[in-house]
Amino acid sequence: MIPYFFSSGLKPPLSKKGNLISRRRWQAADPQVRDELGEAARKVVIHHTALWTCTKPSECQAQLTYIQKMHMEDRGFSDIGYNFLIGGDGAVYEGRGWGIIGAHAKTHNLDSVGIAFMGNFNDEFPSPAALSSLQRLLYSGVAQGHLYSNFVLLAHRDLAHTECPGEHLYSSLQRLKSQRAHHMCCVDCVPAVGC
Repeated sequence: MIPYFFSSGLKPPLSKKGNLISRRRWQAADPQVRDELGEAARKVVIHHTALWTCTKPSECQAQLTYIQKMHMEDRGFSDIGYNFLIGGDGAVYEGRGWGIIGAHAKTHNLDSVGIAFMGNFNDEFPSPAALSSLQRLLYSGVAQGHLYSNFVLLAHRDLAHTECPGEHLYSSLQRLKSQRAHHMCCVDCVPAVGC
């Protein structure tokens, strides 16, 4: 079942032909290891990169390459830590991708997907295009069976002592969570709890 929240006027789900940029397209380095999740993810953890905002493919690719190198060389991760990253123009970049264990929220990686907004959202606001892409990505994850339909949407700061994902993105997520809770009905109008 796909929650009603995802069907209210949004663009179709992301696809390889849409604004989902594959690892190959952004020229990601090969991962050292790719461990799979045992089942669909129960949580989605939202982060920010706390770096510069990118709104052009060349800017985003530079940031992705920087993050992957930092994660692999400085932090000893097997790959970029996030499953997906979202640029200010709404482009979604494949990090580890669906079904792969990330390295983004200590003790929560085995049942979650990590999504990072590219920029510092203590200083700036997330763009409507980026927020819309998040909703479409989540819809795709549920529709493809990578996320449970009742997944929990969290900010990194909900799980650890950090400012991540920044005050402005955190506020936007609270509104998104509130909308989602209000619309937890199915597309075929079979009410769920609380409708």
